[in-house]
Amino acid sequence: MSIVLPGEHVPAQHVNLKLGPGLLQLSSDTQQQAKSAPVISTRSGILNHSANKSKWWVEGNSRRYVPAPQESVIGVVAGRSGSEGWRVDIGSAHPASLDGLAFEGATKRNKPSLKVGSLIYARVSLAHKDMEPELECFDAQTHKSEGFGELKDGFVLQCSLQMSRLLLDPKHFLLPLLGSRFPLEAAVGMNGKVWVSAKETKYTIAMVRCIEAVDPDGGGMDETSVKKFLSKLDI
Repeated sequence: MSIVLPGEHVPAQHVNLKLGPGLLQLSSDTQQQAKSAPVISTRSGILNHSANKSKWWVEGNSRRYVPAPQESVIGVVAGRSGSEGWRVDIGSAHPASLDGLAFEGATKRNKPSLKVGSLIYARVSLAHKDMEPELECFDAQTHKSEGFGELKDGFVLQCSLQMSRLLLDPKHFLLPLLGSRFPLEAAVGMNGKVWVSAKETKYTIAMVRCIEAVDPDGGGMDETSVKKFLSKLDI
């Protein structure tokens, strides 16, 4: 990991290169040059990449979510978009659009019935600075829902963008620790929204309080402290 500043060149190269927030690949004249076009940072922060260096992003303390392709987000339906789609608030500068056919098995006669205020777990299929982001509620490779779609019941909380990335890391301790104490369901959006659900209200409250406590913006509690915290809650 290294610290980068806006405009600084980043050594991001891979056959299946995917750039996340804070990075921009400069345009090139030809398709051949586009594959090796330089990548620069658009904001200051810590440069991160996946183990195989196919995914790169800049981790900063930004409060506003900037959509990036293939990222999972949680949004709220804000209204209709045309006759067959919806506008969804995902916390970005502009609302995202969700087509009525962007669901597993959806047809013109068989589409989900969403209302204003419905909660959606979706994937960003298109993100461009000059266009509204577009969402899909199925996996790009399998075209199956894979957990995407309308989220019912449960509770939604807001956390920092950094915390949402931590929760999506399989090596992070929090969700496995909570799952070992009681059955739970969770959906994490890269836009700093987390949906949690449990059979009992006290477990839902415990999840919310633990996420808020572990959040770097809320105290940054470690695993040992969380275990003590859960013991005080008798969980």
